[in-house]
Amino acid sequence: MTYVKHRLKSLALITAIGLLVSGCGASEDAGSTAGSTNEVISDATTAATGSTGAGGEVTLVTHNSFNVDEKVLADFEAQSGITLTVLAQDALANQLVLTKDNPLGDVAYGIDNTFASRAVDAGVFAPYTSALADQGSDDYAFDGSGGLTAVDFGDVCVNVDHEWFVENGLAEPVTFADLIKPEYKDLLVAQSPATSSTGLAFLLGTIANSGVDGWQAYWEALRDNGIKIEADWESSYYVDFSGSDGKGDRPLVVSYGSSPPSEVKDGATQAPTGVLPDTCFRQVEYAGVLAGAKNPAGAQQVIDFLLSPQFQAGLPDAMYVYPVDTETELPAAWSKYAQAPTDTKTLDPALINTERDNWIQDWSDLLEG
Repeated sequence: MTYVKHRLKSLALITAIGLLVSGCGASEDAGSTAGSTNEVISDATTAATGSTGAGGEVTLVTHNSFNVDEKVLADFEAQSGITLTVLAQDALANQLVLTKDNPLGDVAYGIDNTFASRAVDAGVFAPYTSALADQGSDDYAFDGSGGLTAVDFGDVCVNVDHEWFVENGLAEPVTFADLIKPEYKDLLVAQSPATSSTGLAFLLGTIANSGVDGWQAYWEALRDNGIKIEADWESSYYVDFSGSDGKGDRPLVVSYGSSPPSEVKDGATQAPTGVLPDTCFRQVEYAGVLAGAKNPAGAQQVIDFLLSPQFQAGLPDAMYVYPVDTETELPAAWSKYAQAPTDTKTLDPALINTERDNWIQDWSDLLEG
């Protein structure tokens, strides 16, 4: 996503921990159900468009971490008659706004609730409501605009190294308020919201928790309590965090709600890390048909595909995010170690759009002088 969540990490980890989404697609079971895969995709397309497909060429503009099982994609292309080209972009929201009068493609996926208002206000998206939206996507509807369809979600949370706290005889923190207590001095590492989507999400979570008039005082307390700030997630997680393979010296790190399953070693029955649910900020990724698309009917079919059971089922292993489809079964490791919090911090996307740059500047003034 413009918020890259756990996905840059996940692409590296997929091979290492054997959580390939293709492991599902290429499995014996998946091979024996190729026909049913096509039938479901066909049913989704027919329900949403009234035909078996518009076909043609469609360009999907997305983030650099987009990943989908090749077999699932091939099934979709074969059934729909669409040839899908994936065009990955840095700073997706900005690119969509800058090119809105001459769009880069037909459909976009990966813009999230921290930047979506900017694109919606600029008229980037054309209205479209998928017939599959009522299977969970509607629960994350964006401001009733009709131009965005929720595809997945994830949480940015403080992660905790359980073993460190046991060995040091210290109770784990629970809330945002705990993080500024003296006993947790010099234990937390986070990322700059000016350079990291994860850091931005954490900043927004603190604003949601402390209020637009109280977050600065909270960050002053975090600063005084020894929070360490890195420019990117990779450095904070793999170098500073004691619970990762980097074995750093900080047992608290701003990361993702989906991080703990990746730390479970072969044969282990417990995750060595966990999340502090009270510190989670929810991010939702959306897809939309681009206004001025050369193939809008095909773009609509791609939206339907992103909500299809096959694509939704692959999201956790492929991109380390949760599917919006409420009927999608999570991988066993996720069900055990990465249950999504039921009560997360949120902010009105319109407020984020209005104040985001000001908040980042204020944060920089406070933390970086």
